[in-house]
Amino acid sequence: MEGAIGTRLRHVLELLDGDVAKVYVDAGLPEYRPRFSPIVRTLVAEGPLSIRALAAAVGVTHSAASQTVAQLNRSGFVTLEPGEDARQRIVHLTDKTRSLLPTIEAEWQATTTALAELDAELSAPLAQILDEVVAAVERRSFRLRIDSSGIVKHETESVPDP
Repeated sequence: MEGAIGTRLRHVLELLDGDVAKVYVDAGLPEYRPRFSPIVRTLVAEGPLSIRALAAAVGVTHSAASQTVAQLNRSGFVTLEPGEDARQRIVHLTDKTRSLLPTIEAEWQATTTALAELDAELSAPLAQILDEVVAAVERRSFRLRIDSSGIVKHETESVPDP
């Protein structure tokens, strides 16, 4: 498995999110996804927001926030209304979601407790490790690290004729 970092990262996410999703199924919310909670919790705290503002608040790309909001909308957890700009859409929680907030909050608290338990078994807290990875890659991208190996051909380099 050495070197398959992307596969291992996806596997960890599948393990963690998969079990949280099972909790929602057991709680009678099979259509609710773990990735919804950061958006929902932000809307509870901040009120209606544009997708761009949600993305910034949650710390994801606009595209990722837009995809999650689309899923939330299809499932009836949010509505979208036009903003000041015709391109802007403002995200609002529905009454359906507001009625589920006690369950969503209880899951969030239980997940936070479970993560603390998991962290106690690790050499460092998982969030700290992930933050360190993000900071290191922001300082010097993974692309540049790969490029320094010399395998990447640059436009200024000529390719020999066959």
